[in-house]
Amino acid sequence: MLVPDAFAALCTVAVLGIVTACAGFASLAGSVLATLLPPPKNRVRVIVFSIMFSLGVENLILAFARTRVWWCLAQLAGWSVIPLMDANMDVIIRSTVPAGMQGRVFSCRNTLQFFTIPIGTTLGGFLVDEVCEPLMAQASGLPALLFGTGGGSGAALMMFFLGVSGVLLCLIFWRILKRYSYQT
Repeated sequence: MLVPDAFAALCTVAVLGIVTACAGFASLAGSVLATLLPPPKNRVRVIVFSIMFSLGVENLILAFARTRVWWCLAQLAGWSVIPLMDANMDVIIRSTVPAGMQGRVFSCRNTLQFFTIPIGTTLGGFLVDEVCEPLMAQASGLPALLFGTGGGSGAALMMFFLGVSGVLLCLIFWRILKRYSYQT
């Protein structure tokens, strides 16, 4: 996980454990919510707007947050809607893909989804350490005011970039996908 502000007193293993636990708690709560809510009228819309909310809210809060409480709130907000996205995606796949092909389709989807995690983490760490941190160490003006110039400022810049680019990508794909409406 990228930590947006590397204050030594704040970034302890216990604090990072609590922040990560908030993501787990939010996922559990979101799963309960997905179970209790009635089926949506448009599952594609729920998928796109869930991920857009998660990327936008969580990453933007993490980009500007300076306290542990805000980190936890960002995790709670961002991860609470992921089960809604995932449940609706599963419904679409399970009801449109023939039963004999579902194993292959889920295997392919999961492979594409999960093999990118270590690649993204490695690339993100490299970009933070080698590009964003040195860039922010020399920053002045508005970027320095928003993200700081010390340790963690590069991670904050990266979180901001991920939040903005994630929301923009969701808006682009929504323009493409809004003509599709999967209704049960």
